[in-house]
Amino acid sequence: MATHLTQTVYLNGSYMPGGEAKLSIFDRGLLFADAVYEGLGVLDGKVIDFDMHMGRLQASMAKLNFPVPLGPEGILEICNHLITENKLAEGFIYLHITRGEADRDYVYSDALKPNVFAFSQETVSGKADAPVSGVSMKSHPDLRWKRRDIKTSNLLGQVIAKTAASRAGAYEALMVDDEGYVTEGGATSFFIIRGKTLLARPVTNEILHGITRQTMLRVAGELGYAIEIRRFTLEEALTADEAFLTGASSYVEPVVQIDGQPVGAGAPGDFTLRLRAAYLQAVRSAQP
Repeated sequence: MATHLTQTVYLNGSYMPGGEAKLSIFDRGLLFADAVYEGLGVLDGKVIDFDMHMGRLQASMAKLNFPVPLGPEGILEICNHLITENKLAEGFIYLHITRGEADRDYVYSDALKPNVFAFSQETVSGKADAPVSGVSMKSHPDLRWKRRDIKTSNLLGQVIAKTAASRAGAYEALMVDDEGYVTEGGATSFFIIRGKTLLARPVTNEILHGITRQTMLRVAGELGYAIEIRRFTLEEALTADEAFLTGASSYVEPVVQIDGQPVGAGAPGDFTLRLRAAYLQAVRSAQP
Protein backbone atom coordinates (compact mmCIF):
# COMPACT_ATOMS: atom_id res chain seq x y z
CA MET A 1 0.00 0.00 0.00
CA ALA A 2 1.32 3.43 -0.93
CA THR A 3 2.28 5.86 1.83
CA HIS A 4 1.40 9.54 1.90
CA LEU A 5 4.78 10.21 0.27
CA THR A 6 4.44 7.68 -2.55
CA GLN A 7 0.71 7.83 -3.39
CA THR A 8 -0.42 9.90 -6.36
CA VAL A 9 -1.75 13.31 -5.33
CA TYR A 10 -3.15 16.31 -7.21
CA LEU A 11 -1.75 19.84 -6.99
CA ASN A 12 -2.81 22.77 -9.16
CA GLY A 13 -3.48 20.86 -12.35
CA SER A 14 -0.77 18.20 -12.03
CA TYR A 15 -0.47 14.71 -10.56
CA MET A 16 2.67 13.65 -8.71
CA PRO A 17 3.93 11.52 -5.82
CA GLY A 18 2.91 12.98 -2.48
CA GLY A 19 6.50 13.62 -1.49
CA GLU A 20 6.94 15.99 -4.43
CA ALA A 21 3.90 18.19 -3.75
CA LYS A 22 4.98 21.57 -2.35
CA LEU A 23 3.23 24.83 -1.45
CA SER A 24 4.68 28.23 -0.53
CA ILE A 25 5.16 29.18 3.12
CA PHE A 26 3.21 32.34 2.22
CA ASP A 27 0.06 30.43 1.34
CA ARG A 28 -2.87 31.89 3.30
CA GLY A 29 -4.16 28.44 4.11
CA LEU A 30 -0.97 27.85 6.09
CA LEU A 31 -0.77 31.32 7.66
CA PHE A 32 -4.45 31.96 8.47
CA ALA A 33 -6.30 28.66 7.87
CA ASP A 34 -7.82 30.66 4.99
CA ALA A 35 -8.94 27.51 3.21
CA VAL A 36 -11.90 25.22 2.72
CA TYR A 37 -12.01 21.48 2.20
CA GLU A 38 -14.21 18.48 1.57
CA GLY A 39 -13.81 14.83 2.49
CA LEU A 40 -15.65 12.73 -0.09
CA GLY A 41 -16.43 9.15 0.83
CA VAL A 42 -15.40 6.37 -1.56
CA LEU A 43 -17.27 3.06 -1.53
CA ASP A 44 -16.72 0.23 -4.02
CA GLY A 45 -14.25 2.48 -5.86
CA LYS A 46 -16.80 5.28 -6.43
CA VAL A 47 -17.43 8.64 -4.79
CA ILE A 48 -20.71 8.78 -2.86
CA ASP A 49 -23.02 11.78 -2.39
CA PHE A 50 -20.85 13.78 -4.82
CA ASP A 51 -23.42 16.42 -5.78
CA MET A 52 -24.21 17.26 -2.16
CA HIS A 53 -20.51 17.57 -1.33
CA MET A 54 -20.14 19.99 -4.22
CA GLY A 55 -23.10 22.01 -2.97
CA ARG A 56 -21.51 22.34 0.47
CA LEU A 57 -18.11 23.19 -1.01
CA GLN A 58 -19.61 25.92 -3.17
CA ALA A 59 -21.51 27.28 -0.16
CA SER A 60 -18.33 27.38 1.95
CA MET A 61 -16.45 29.23 -0.80
CA ALA A 62 -19.28 31.71 -1.30
CA LYS A 63 -19.50 32.50 2.43
CA LEU A 64 -15.76 33.30 2.45
CA ASN A 65 -15.75 35.15 -0.89
CA PHE A 66 -13.47 32.56 -2.51
CA PRO A 67 -13.05 32.49 -6.28
CA VAL A 68 -14.11 29.17 -7.79
CA PRO A 69 -11.03 27.51 -9.35
CA LEU A 70 -12.72 24.27 -10.45
CA GLY A 71 -16.25 23.18 -11.25
CA PRO A 72 -17.85 19.89 -10.18
CA GLU A 73 -16.87 18.11 -13.42
CA GLY A 74 -13.21 18.97 -12.91
CA ILE A 75 -13.30 17.88 -9.29
CA LEU A 76 -14.98 14.58 -10.15
CA GLU A 77 -12.28 13.93 -12.75
CA ILE A 78 -9.61 14.49 -10.08
CA CYS A 79 -11.39 12.16 -7.66
CA ASN A 80 -11.72 9.39 -10.23
CA HIS A 81 -8.09 9.75 -11.31
CA LEU A 82 -6.87 9.42 -7.72
CA ILE A 83 -9.17 6.45 -7.10
CA THR A 84 -7.74 4.70 -10.16
CA GLU A 85 -4.09 5.59 -9.60
CA ASN A 86 -4.13 4.70 -5.90
CA LYS A 87 -6.37 1.64 -6.35
CA LEU A 88 -8.80 2.99 -3.76
CA ALA A 89 -11.74 0.68 -3.07
CA GLU A 90 -12.93 2.20 0.20
CA GLY A 91 -11.93 5.37 2.00
CA PHE A 92 -12.17 9.01 1.02
CA ILE A 93 -10.77 11.77 -1.15
CA TYR A 94 -9.54 14.87 0.65
CA LEU A 95 -9.92 18.06 -1.42
CA HIS A 96 -8.39 21.31 -0.11
CA ILE A 97 -8.67 24.81 -1.60
CA THR A 98 -6.71 27.76 -0.17
CA ARG A 99 -7.28 31.40 -1.02
CA GLY A 100 -3.76 31.54 -2.43
CA GLU A 101 -0.30 32.98 -1.81
CA ALA A 102 0.47 36.58 -0.80
CA ASP A 103 2.48 38.69 1.64
CA ARG A 104 1.22 38.03 5.15
CA ASP A 105 -1.72 40.36 5.77
CA TYR A 106 -5.06 39.77 7.45
CA VAL A 107 -6.78 41.64 4.62
CA TYR A 108 -6.94 39.57 1.44
CA SER A 109 -6.94 40.61 -2.19
CA ASP A 110 -9.71 39.44 -4.50
CA ALA A 111 -7.06 38.91 -7.18
CA LEU A 112 -5.39 35.93 -5.50
CA LYS A 113 -5.20 32.61 -7.32
CA PRO A 114 -6.38 29.67 -5.18
CA ASN A 115 -4.17 26.66 -4.60
CA VAL A 116 -5.94 23.32 -4.96
CA PHE A 117 -4.70 19.93 -3.84
CA ALA A 118 -6.24 16.52 -3.26
CA PHE A 119 -5.19 13.10 -2.04
CA SER A 120 -6.79 9.79 -1.14
CA GLN A 121 -6.91 8.01 2.19
CA GLU A 122 -7.73 4.33 2.49
CA THR A 123 -9.79 2.64 5.18
CA VAL A 124 -9.78 -1.08 5.91
CA SER A 125 -11.05 -2.86 2.82
CA GLY A 126 -14.55 -4.21 3.36
CA LYS A 127 -15.23 -1.95 6.36
CA ALA A 128 -18.70 -1.07 5.11
CA ASP A 129 -19.87 -4.69 5.08
CA ALA A 130 -17.98 -5.92 8.13
CA PRO A 131 -19.87 -6.61 11.37
CA VAL A 132 -19.86 -3.57 13.67
CA SER A 133 -19.29 -3.73 17.41
CA GLY A 134 -19.79 -0.03 18.07
CA VAL A 135 -17.45 2.73 19.22
CA SER A 136 -16.86 4.81 22.33
CA MET A 137 -16.95 8.59 22.73
CA LYS A 138 -15.53 11.04 25.26
CA SER A 139 -17.28 14.35 25.90
CA HIS A 140 -15.31 17.56 25.55
CA PRO A 141 -16.15 21.29 25.60
CA ASP A 142 -16.80 22.60 22.09
CA LEU A 143 -14.01 25.17 21.63
CA ARG A 144 -14.54 25.95 17.94
CA TRP A 145 -15.36 29.26 16.27
CA LYS A 146 -18.98 30.27 15.66
CA ARG A 147 -19.22 29.54 11.91
CA ARG A 148 -19.07 25.76 12.00
CA ASP A 149 -21.32 25.60 8.95
CA ILE A 150 -18.31 26.66 6.86
CA LYS A 151 -15.99 23.71 6.29
CA THR A 152 -12.65 25.44 6.82
CA SER A 153 -9.24 24.01 7.62
CA ASN A 154 -9.28 25.76 11.02
CA LEU A 155 -9.59 22.52 13.00
CA LEU A 156 -7.65 23.17 16.22
CA GLY A 157 -10.79 22.78 18.34
CA GLN A 158 -11.30 19.33 16.87
CA VAL A 159 -7.60 18.49 17.22
CA ILE A 160 -7.72 19.27 20.94
CA ALA A 161 -10.97 17.36 21.53
CA LYS A 162 -10.11 14.31 19.44
CA THR A 163 -6.62 14.02 20.94
CA ALA A 164 -8.08 14.16 24.45
CA ALA A 165 -10.64 11.50 23.50
CA SER A 166 -8.01 9.26 21.95
CA ARG A 167 -5.74 9.52 24.98
CA ALA A 168 -8.69 8.59 27.17
CA GLY A 169 -9.17 5.44 25.08
CA ALA A 170 -12.20 6.65 23.12
CA TYR A 171 -12.76 6.48 19.37
CA GLU A 172 -14.27 9.95 18.95
CA ALA A 173 -14.86 13.19 20.82
CA LEU A 174 -18.40 14.30 21.66
CA MET A 175 -18.54 18.09 21.55
CA VAL A 176 -20.70 19.84 24.16
CA ASP A 177 -21.56 23.56 24.18
CA ASP A 178 -21.53 25.94 27.16
CA GLU A 179 -25.17 25.14 27.98
CA GLY A 180 -24.59 21.40 28.14
CA TYR A 181 -26.09 20.61 24.74
CA VAL A 182 -24.37 18.20 22.38
CA THR A 183 -23.28 19.75 19.09
CA GLU A 184 -21.56 16.94 17.16
CA GLY A 185 -18.59 14.61 17.07
CA GLY A 186 -15.05 15.83 16.47
CA ALA A 187 -15.26 14.79 12.82
CA THR A 188 -18.76 13.32 12.68
CA SER A 189 -22.44 14.13 13.18
CA PHE A 190 -24.08 12.62 16.27
CA PHE A 191 -27.60 11.31 16.95
CA ILE A 192 -29.50 9.51 19.67
CA ILE A 193 -32.55 7.25 19.82
CA ARG A 194 -34.99 7.70 22.68
CA GLY A 195 -37.88 5.27 22.59
CA LYS A 196 -38.77 5.04 18.92
CA THR A 197 -37.66 8.57 17.99
CA LEU A 198 -34.44 9.66 16.31
CA LEU A 199 -33.17 12.97 17.71
CA ALA A 200 -31.03 15.24 15.52
CA ARG A 201 -29.67 18.68 16.34
CA PRO A 202 -31.03 21.46 14.09
CA VAL A 203 -28.84 22.60 11.19
CA THR A 204 -27.51 26.04 12.16
CA ASN A 205 -24.14 27.80 12.21
CA GLU A 206 -23.34 25.77 15.35
CA ILE A 207 -22.71 22.51 13.46
CA LEU A 208 -21.34 21.35 10.15
CA HIS A 209 -24.06 20.56 7.65
CA GLY A 210 -23.14 16.89 7.37
CA ILE A 211 -23.62 15.25 3.98
CA THR A 212 -23.93 11.73 5.38
CA ARG A 213 -26.38 13.19 7.91
CA GLN A 214 -28.61 14.46 5.09
CA THR A 215 -28.71 11.11 3.32
CA MET A 216 -29.18 9.21 6.58
CA LEU A 217 -32.16 11.36 7.63
CA ARG A 218 -33.78 10.86 4.23
CA VAL A 219 -33.30 7.10 4.51
CA ALA A 220 -34.61 7.11 8.09
CA GLY A 221 -37.74 8.89 6.89
CA GLU A 222 -38.22 6.34 4.13
CA LEU A 223 -37.98 3.58 6.75
CA GLY A 224 -40.81 5.25 8.65
CA TYR A 225 -38.72 6.31 11.64
CA ALA A 226 -40.00 9.19 13.76
CA ILE A 227 -37.51 12.07 13.58
CA GLU A 228 -37.37 14.99 16.00
CA ILE A 229 -35.12 17.94 15.16
CA ARG A 230 -34.09 19.61 18.41
CA ARG A 231 -31.15 20.20 20.69
CA PHE A 232 -30.44 17.53 23.28
CA THR A 233 -28.16 17.48 26.30
CA LEU A 234 -25.21 15.31 27.21
CA GLU A 235 -27.38 13.80 29.96
CA GLU A 236 -29.96 12.79 27.35
CA ALA A 237 -27.20 11.18 25.29
CA LEU A 238 -25.94 9.27 28.32
CA THR A 239 -29.43 7.90 29.01
CA ALA A 240 -30.43 7.25 25.38
CA ASP A 241 -31.59 3.84 24.19
CA GLU A 242 -29.19 4.00 21.24
CA ALA A 243 -26.69 6.45 19.77
CA PHE A 244 -24.78 6.65 16.53
CA LEU A 245 -22.60 8.92 14.47
CA THR A 246 -22.36 9.56 10.75
CA GLY A 247 -19.50 10.60 8.49
CA ALA A 248 -18.09 10.19 5.00
CA SER A 249 -15.97 7.19 6.00
CA SER A 250 -17.95 6.14 9.09
CA TYR A 251 -21.30 5.72 7.30
CA VAL A 252 -23.71 5.04 10.19
CA GLU A 253 -21.61 3.91 13.17
CA PRO A 254 -23.19 2.68 16.43
CA VAL A 255 -21.98 4.35 19.64
CA VAL A 256 -22.04 1.94 22.58
CA GLN A 257 -20.24 3.95 25.26
CA ILE A 258 -20.00 7.62 26.27
CA ASP A 259 -17.68 8.79 29.05
CA GLY A 260 -17.19 5.20 30.15
CA GLN A 261 -20.92 4.55 30.53
CA PRO A 262 -22.80 2.10 28.28
CA VAL A 263 -25.39 3.53 25.92
CA GLY A 264 -28.55 1.45 26.22
CA ALA A 265 -27.54 -2.20 26.36
CA GLY A 266 -23.93 -1.31 25.57
CA ALA A 267 -24.12 -2.96 22.14
CA PRO A 268 -25.25 -1.83 18.66
CA GLY A 269 -29.03 -1.49 18.68
CA ASP A 270 -31.51 -2.82 16.14
CA PHE A 271 -32.60 0.68 15.11
CA THR A 272 -29.04 1.74 14.26
CA LEU A 273 -28.10 -1.50 12.52
CA ARG A 274 -31.17 -1.39 10.32
CA LEU A 275 -30.47 2.24 9.46
CA ARG A 276 -26.83 1.48 8.63
CA ALA A 277 -27.82 -1.30 6.23
CA ALA A 278 -30.44 0.89 4.55
CA TYR A 279 -28.00 3.80 4.24
CA LEU A 280 -25.36 1.64 2.54
CA GLN A 281 -27.95 0.21 0.17
CA ALA A 282 -29.17 3.72 -0.67
CA VAL A 283 -25.76 5.19 -1.50
CA ARG A 284 -24.75 2.14 -3.51
CA SER A 285 -27.93 2.25 -5.57
CA ALA A 286 -27.33 5.95 -6.27
CA GLN A 287 -23.82 5.40 -7.63
CA PRO A 288 -23.44 5.67 -11.44
